[in-house]
Amino acid sequence: MEQFLEEAKSGSRVLSTISGSEKNRILKEMAGALRNNTTNLLEANALDMSDGEKNSLTSALMDRLFLDEGRIDAMAVAIEEIAALKEPVGRVLDGWVTEDGLKIEKVSIPIGVIGIIYESRPNVTSDTAALCFKSSNVCVLKGGKEAQHSNRAIAEVLKDVLIENDLPSSLISLIPDSSREGVAKLIKMDKYVDLIIPRGGAGLIKYVSENATVSVVKHDKGQCHTYIDKDAKLDNAIAIAINAKVQRPGVCNAMETLLVDRAIASDALPKLKVEFDKAHTELKGCLETQTIIEAEHATDEDYDTEYLANILNIKVVDGVEGAIEHIVKFGSGHSEAIITENITSAEEFLNAIDAAAVYVNASTRFTDGGAFGFGAEVGISTNKLHARGPMGIEGLTTYKFKIYGSGQIR
Repeated sequence: MEQFLEEAKSGSRVLSTISGSEKNRILKEMAGALRNNTTNLLEANALDMSDGEKNSLTSALMDRLFLDEGRIDAMAVAIEEIAALKEPVGRVLDGWVTEDGLKIEKVSIPIGVIGIIYESRPNVTSDTAALCFKSSNVCVLKGGKEAQHSNRAIAEVLKDVLIENDLPSSLISLIPDSSREGVAKLIKMDKYVDLIIPRGGAGLIKYVSENATVSVVKHDKGQCHTYIDKDAKLDNAIAIAINAKVQRPGVCNAMETLLVDRAIASDALPKLKVEFDKAHTELKGCLETQTIIEAEHATDEDYDTEYLANILNIKVVDGVEGAIEHIVKFGSGHSEAIITENITSAEEFLNAIDAAAVYVNASTRFTDGGAFGFGAEVGISTNKLHARGPMGIEGLTTYKFKIYGSGQIR
């Protein structure tokens, strides 16, 4: 592991010398290489899908794992979109001259070597590799064993492009020891690794956060809520709620709990149930919800569960204050939404809720690097430092101060 990371660290110095235009050219070659290797990637993915069926993976995990020609093309498109983004490194973020005549510039630079630990989704391999390359960072990847064949095949395609361009293949690497012990070593290698980004279940996040000596940016669980206020347009509210839960239930920005203002619950809940029944959503509700519509009983444990499945909690609350109180107790700092036509209520919600993304009259499903215009994302950070929300190339940079003098002494 140490030798492997030492090579990665030395590669970061090579990467820092490559121009933005050269990086973009190579990224476009990577996109083309993915398309040209579609057959090989599908064969590798088929092995993972077969193993997933044998190991009884959930439908949500199988959906995340699955690749077809469309998804592989989408991976290539994501890389092309990353190539089209403005150069994140070497930008002068600020500048001034001090009383002593020192000219100071605050300049964006890469973080260095970034370890990314993730589960299930093979597209994360290409997305994060491209984002790191664009921002002049070396990436060290640890995917889940359920996607090992797909991840290895994707990484090899990208590494071959590096080799063809006389660059070290260590710029994009899967860690050699993917066991739990290997992860335990990786997250303590602060001599070589500058940042760890874990993307996965609560257990993984907790383990990495508690044991890492390398700095960590958490992609924590998405305990997302949508609150329907008494002043909402009900048709809009129903459409947004359905989208937030049903469009893709197995992702972190899907809604897990729907909060409904008590003032409209008797009217709104039956209409919501009709639509959720059409989508075969399993409903769990508080006692008040259960007096209005048929639903299983929701416990505090349910309100604290990220289902990543077509299961929804419903809770009747006492206005905006009740919604805020519930989210403060159960929210994970990911994405929260209010549906209302009352600007005062909207602003109260926006200001009171401490989350990476807070919406008015829109689905939480928009918390995504592509939807935000960042291109692909390396994760959705629930940290407050140093990056928060969809983490694109700017989140993969830090800065340093360049100081120009003319003989000043202090």
